[in-house]
Amino acid sequence: MAYKYIAKAWKKPEESFVKELMWQRAIEWRKQPTIVRIERPTRLDRARNLGYKAKQGFIVVRVRVRRSGMRKTRPKAGRRQKRMGVTKYKLAKSTRLIAEERGAKKFPNLEVLNSYLVWQDGRFKWFEVIMIDPSHPAIKSDVNVNWICEDVHHGRVFRGLTSAGKEIRGLRHKGHGAEKVRPSRKAVRERREKKT
Repeated sequence: MAYKYIAKAWKKPEESFVKELMWQRAIEWRKQPTIVRIERPTRLDRARNLGYKAKQGFIVVRVRVRRSGMRKTRPKAGRRQKRMGVTKYKLAKSTRLIAEERGAKKFPNLEVLNSYLVWQDGRFKWFEVIMIDPSHPAIKSDVNVNWICEDVHHGRVFRGLTSAGKEIRGLRHKGHGAEKVRPSRKAVRERREKKT
């Protein structure tokens, strides 16, 4: 029952206690390192929805990612404005996927289960990444989670197999307009090249 009220408060942080609480925490978070292992999730309801359990083998990591677009350094040599290539660059990945990958690089013995946004200001976004230790006995004996111990799931975040990765690959869409995304855009392109 408590999770319902926590979720309601986080849905509209401006109207609840969340905004004031998070402003204070964000001041501390800015001074901390980019990747920090934390004891328990900040958003307990969201973490539980995404598969987190308060047991051994589950680790939560808070990752800070810089906001804004890919603004490049302006070339010093002469060229017309159209060819400067400074603004209007878009990231091929979401900031959430970047946060997951950075967390996985920091803790190479863990696998990423999922992640969620905690807070953002004008300069940064903070994500909490739920990670699992596949070699831990408590994880191996858990029927609901031990699928992640299989070799096929090793490095899943770098192959676009997490929720954020599937979203970037276009796998959230089915039917009309999504004919060329399964099993991947590369596989569809290669199949088409073989036919011609």
